[in-house]
Amino acid sequence: MTGLTWLETTIVIILLVCVFVGTLPVINTALQFLTLPLHAFRNHYAKAAPYHPNVAVLIPAWNEGLVIGPAIERLLQLEYPDGRLRVFVVDDASTDDTPEIVTAMAATYPGRVVHLRRDKGGEGKAHTLNHGLDVVLADAWTEAVLIMDADVIFARDSLRKLSRHLADDKVGAVTAYIAEGSRDRNYLTRFIAIEYVIGQLSARRVQNVGGAIACLAGGAQLHSRANLEAIGGRIPTGTLAEDTMTTFEGQLKGRRMVFEPHAVVLAEEPRTVDSLWKQRLRWARGNVQLTSIYRKLWFRPSRLHNLGSFSFGLAWFTILLLPAFMLLAATALLVLLVLHSDIAEFVFRFMWVAAACIYIFSMLYAAQLDPRIGRQSWREVIMFPGLGALILMAIALFPWLFEDGLTQLGFALTDENRFVWAVIFYLWGPISMLGIWLARAVEPLPGGRFFAGLLLYVCGYGSLLCAITVDSYIKEWRRADASWIKTEKIGRVDS
Repeated sequence: MTGLTWLETTIVIILLVCVFVGTLPVINTALQFLTLPLHAFRNHYAKAAPYHPNVAVLIPAWNEGLVIGPAIERLLQLEYPDGRLRVFVVDDASTDDTPEIVTAMAATYPGRVVHLRRDKGGEGKAHTLNHGLDVVLADAWTEAVLIMDADVIFARDSLRKLSRHLADDKVGAVTAYIAEGSRDRNYLTRFIAIEYVIGQLSARRVQNVGGAIACLAGGAQLHSRANLEAIGGRIPTGTLAEDTMTTFEGQLKGRRMVFEPHAVVLAEEPRTVDSLWKQRLRWARGNVQLTSIYRKLWFRPSRLHNLGSFSFGLAWFTILLLPAFMLLAATALLVLLVLHSDIAEFVFRFMWVAAACIYIFSMLYAAQLDPRIGRQSWREVIMFPGLGALILMAIALFPWLFEDGLTQLGFALTDENRFVWAVIFYLWGPISMLGIWLARAVEPLPGGRFFAGLLLYVCGYGSLLCAITVDSYIKEWRRADASWIKTEKIGRVDS
């Protein structure tokens, strides 16, 4: 920064710090995949042992007639000792044929399948689960409770792989790997499949290493009776993220949560941008609510739990504040461009070269964590950050090719158009989020699904999650209706 005054130097340093803060999500991704190999040495398997407690399975169900039958049948086929598994379907005043299907199965499997009917429904998943907990915890037979969704299909060996961790009485709950399992996949479910590999097989293994789990998957969480009793025998009802709040509360009571990557549970995921948006908006708003509820927890280490550790807080806030970080970096680069274009260009190139290296490393690593998903979703592995981001990575790595290409096309770079190109490049993050909003808007139109998919491949799946997070900020600020919205499932899981 030779030749700059002290004021200019100070401004540049502040802007560089803003860019660095804005790139924290990329840095967190790098740390996640660099930490991941430690799971081979730091895990819970040394304290796990064959253990088969009496398990009461709770399935909250509202109008699940298309999926509830196969889910129950699959549960009864699990590799688990006879007499140690009972299925309780909590029927949340369904108006379809769910009651008839469950009643018929209860008659076919007396004592093994129980139909619990709620006369008043529509209060949300947590209230439905609490109705079931009141019943199963009142019976001394229950030693553990498996909470699951009505549409998921458990692998035959999944429950015994989960239950072995409860042999350690310090473990309060165990969660499984929820994998996208639709037999007729489309572009969106393939993106979701890769997201789950990154967010579960990678991120939750790292959380095992750090000793703090962010969330027990709502579709598959096995609790010890002691853990549920420690949190009051109830699922919290004051938030849209009841799964995450339950996870936090158990850890705050000093119990360990464990992710079991080898217990596989197949689930049907949304097939349209709008349906995914509604599902993830509920999750994102729940996380915004929990961030406020646990505001005295963040970055405050404790001997009782690791939720206040720096690494856990960094991972949590880089997801929660990802759009804000993206906008901060873009704004700082734009100001640098106006003040000192040479510094801005260097920082831009450095940032995107680093992003390219981390992207290649992390996606190659992620693709082999679940080879089945890697084979089926290889296009989505490549296109996960979006075509726009891939082009920026290529330009940062090989700027001369970009300039030569423009020259050959008759668009030689000048000082004027160089500035315009720089503005577009620096603002790609916010632009890509606007592209995702457009994708959602055009999706219902004739031919809209094609254009929505095209926009997603161009803008990137991460931009989709960012746009949803921005919407969650807006909805929370406006205190919009926060009722629980059920994701429609029609039985596409290949069991």
